[in-house]
Amino acid sequence: MKADPQYAPEHLALEATRRIGPEAAAWHTRMRAERPELGPDELATLAIKRFTTLARVSGAVSGAAGLPGALLDVGVLAWTQARLVLHVAAAYGEDPAAPERATDLLVLQRVHKLAETARTALGVAAGRERASRIFTGDGGRPLAGVLMRLSVKLAQMAGVRAAKRIFAKVVPGAGIILGTWANSAATRDLARRAREHYRNG
Repeated sequence: MKADPQYAPEHLALEATRRIGPEAAAWHTRMRAERPELGPDELATLAIKRFTTLARVSGAVSGAAGLPGALLDVGVLAWTQARLVLHVAAAYGEDPAAPERATDLLVLQRVHKLAETARTALGVAAGRERASRIFTGDGGRPLAGVLMRLSVKLAQMAGVRAAKRIFAKVVPGAGIILGTWANSAATRDLARRAREHYRNG
């Protein structure tokens, strides 16, 4: 993602489907064996609670760490939210490792409005050559600029759209509370959309 920040959300979605998909499928199989009385809604609720809690924790930690923590947290939050979506998909009987889940991630996280444009962007990202100079990005831009661009893209993916919500995490004395709030609100909103999508799909 650092090598190709323009397509950071697409790279994350592809990697999440490859790595988290099998994990989510195994979780669903285990939960069905251990708690067969739970239906899809109950399983989805368990996943949502787990990953919303993780998002809150990372928000609190990033709030305590200041600006470097806030920039790092957007990537952690986007990954946590991808885990949430893929576990919710598994809860409703969808294959969380299927390539279509990467498209779902981008649409549910509002990176793309339409599945068709998400698929196109995923195809472009998958086919792009990785930049040879990872620490400078294209055109010799300094690392700080590349990381800021990457952070903005991942913040959009994670639902932390307004810059004030990213930088709220660095407000002295309030960063922990605001970081927790920002991550929790964005994750709850995504969880609602994911549940509706897979329940009605």
